[in-house]
Amino acid sequence: MKKFALTGIAGYIAPRHLKAIKDTDNTLIAGFDPFDSVGILDSYFPNTHFFVEFERFDRHLDKLRRQGEGVDYVTICSPNYLHDAQIRFALRNGAHAICEKPLVLNPWNIDALLDLQKEFEKKIYTVLQLRLHPEIIKLKNRVEQSPAKIYDIDLTYITSRGKWYDYSWKGDIAKSGGVATNIGIHFFDMLTWIFGDFINCKVFVRELHRMSGFLQLKNANVRWFLSIDSNDLPLNIKEKEQRTFRSINIDGNEVEFSEGFTDLHTETYRRILEGKGFSPEESKTSIEIVHNLRNQPLASKGDTHPLGTTKKDS
Repeated sequence: MKKFALTGIAGYIAPRHLKAIKDTDNTLIAGFDPFDSVGILDSYFPNTHFFVEFERFDRHLDKLRRQGEGVDYVTICSPNYLHDAQIRFALRNGAHAICEKPLVLNPWNIDALLDLQKEFEKKIYTVLQLRLHPEIIKLKNRVEQSPAKIYDIDLTYITSRGKWYDYSWKGDIAKSGGVATNIGIHFFDMLTWIFGDFINCKVFVRELHRMSGFLQLKNANVRWFLSIDSNDLPLNIKEKEQRTFRSINIDGNEVEFSEGFTDLHTETYRRILEGKGFSPEESKTSIEIVHNLRNQPLASKGDTHPLGTTKKDS
């Protein structure tokens, strides 16, 4: 049984990690979040030591380490801009780090973390769960059978968020990286994993609630649209009162992968515990892509997504 600590317990993604720790027969020793709405712990690890002050959390883990009872892993589910610092914190405490995506906001931060891995002789793992989805694996296998083919892809992902979004850290681009980082980075990682090296990208729409652009990969041309605005949902989705729509259309054929997400975090943990987790190097390409999308000038023309031409944010 491995011992875990977890930062960001009150956040959206933390329950998937709590479940993964429990499902792999391990235990959560300590947790931190500045917000105390963490009753979810009762469903998984009610005896976890919980802290709302990072300094006390730090002191507790340091005390355990000095007593020879330190944690083996620190899982990081905190806001994006804190990932880099908390990965460093994990390594300094003699633990491996498991970090939600994005691993960091800027690609050059990865180089520094690789140096720290060597210095502390501990591993950093990131969560790239779409690479473990059975349908995505099947798609990758099919693409590898035609290595010279160039595919035409439309990626559409709309996941509605309420007014709270603008007032949270997610609405602050300096802290979250914006829409492309918040909701798009796992799709960009998936696409480069399947269709090869990143070559070029353009951005046609860059707003607080939506982004759209074009991505050129070794084996694919991708028109993409990302949005958190429910007004962008297709009519048939609205009529079903659903708040999320995802679509990947490849050469006119829809790729269905709406099911099968339930246990991907647990499978991620199983791989990590077997020493097969995803490394910082494997996340670097998608981080470079979203960094470019965040900072490069808007393009005035190009191959645009059908939904990606109209400015709507005020």
